[in-house]
Amino acid sequence: MLWMLWLPNASLFLLLLPCFPAQDGGGHEQSTDVISAWEGNSVSIICPMNQNQVGMYLRTVIQNLNVVYSSKEKPPSVNPAFANRVECSKEGENLRITLHRLQESDSQIYVCAEILKIDGYPQEIYGKTTIVVVKAKFSRALEQSPLHANPEPGQSVSITCVLKSSPEDEQFYLLRTLVQPGMVLSVSNLNVSEVSPAFGNRLEYSREGNRTVVTLHKLQENDSDNYICALKVKGSPLLSASGTMLLVKEVEQACKKSSWDLYAVLIVVALLFCALVCCTLYHVVVKKYFQKKKPNVVYEDMSYNSRRSTLVRSSTYSRGE
Repeated sequence: MLWMLWLPNASLFLLLLPCFPAQDGGGHEQSTDVISAWEGNSVSIICPMNQNQVGMYLRTVIQNLNVVYSSKEKPPSVNPAFANRVECSKEGENLRITLHRLQESDSQIYVCAEILKIDGYPQEIYGKTTIVVVKAKFSRALEQSPLHANPEPGQSVSITCVLKSSPEDEQFYLLRTLVQPGMVLSVSNLNVSEVSPAFGNRLEYSREGNRTVVTLHKLQENDSDNYICALKVKGSPLLSASGTMLLVKEVEQACKKSSWDLYAVLIVVALLFCALVCCTLYHVVVKKYFQKKKPNVVYEDMSYNSRRSTLVRSSTYSRGE
């Protein structure tokens, strides 16, 4: 049956969906880069450079720690805490900073701080921000559910994050980390929230104790991504959960689902019709087979007349003798 052959193709496309780039419906709506990697892997942070720079720092926002300092006159200098794990390379007007052998403590919010000379005095200006989420295999400080969801277009999904401890000063993030990396929601300890324009009126946030629930409404195909809860806690690295893989079904798949039901009904009707026809033909053939045959009167009469003619002719011949 043809409709059964579509099942493997639809499932394969759903599994491969995160490998394809999503359409950016909101233009340059994400001002913060988000990078997610497993512990032990490497990530690269790109800091733009320009001719007016005296120097540039890559700095962590949480701990206010300088990771790398770069200037035009001297090669980049690396903080001893990152010794033998940082690699710097200039690529045109950008500086690529690669962190190797990632640790859970490398989960930070990094900012490119430019030092510009304005009116003859150096001033520090914060530029590009990058959130690095290092997923530790055995970290259970922040739990997230569900692990995956497969809603249809127009439906809603709630993501729940639970923090084991109760820090006094924290900031909550909901991040996209796979198809279209970026920040979806940011909530400070003062309950000041910032929502991505892509989710404008489609996001609902609530918190009770250590439990945070974020509900995404009216989901679309380009909302498919891996969503990670993260917490910026004072005096500690950025805490992150395992994430929720959200795969929004295509409209075509929803149509196929309804068409499969229609095909199933049509097949059942066709089978019932065939069974009815076969049953009717069976009764007709059986009735005809067992019906008593009438004698062939014409054949008997002809046989009788033939025998009678023979007797008459025989009698005539005998008289002639």
